[in-house]
Amino acid sequence: MSNEITFEVNGETRSCLSQTLLPDLLQQLGFNPRLVAVEYNGEILHRQFWSQTKIQPGDRLEVVTIVGGG
Repeated sequence: MSNEITFEVNGETRSCLSQTLLPDLLQQLGFNPRLVAVEYNGEILHRQFWSQTKIQPGDRLEVVTIVGGG
């Protein structure tokens, strides 16, 4: 049995090891976790829950980079 699962990020199918935590996944994908907002399966996921959120097969994530400007 494989430890790899598939899920979707910003409309693209991706894979990672099962039990991967959201902050680890964001870093693996090249996002700075301090500069993004995450929608997890259709709901905005508050940052306080990230460290306990494990990516599951079939999850859908939308990751939006926060851009500052003036």
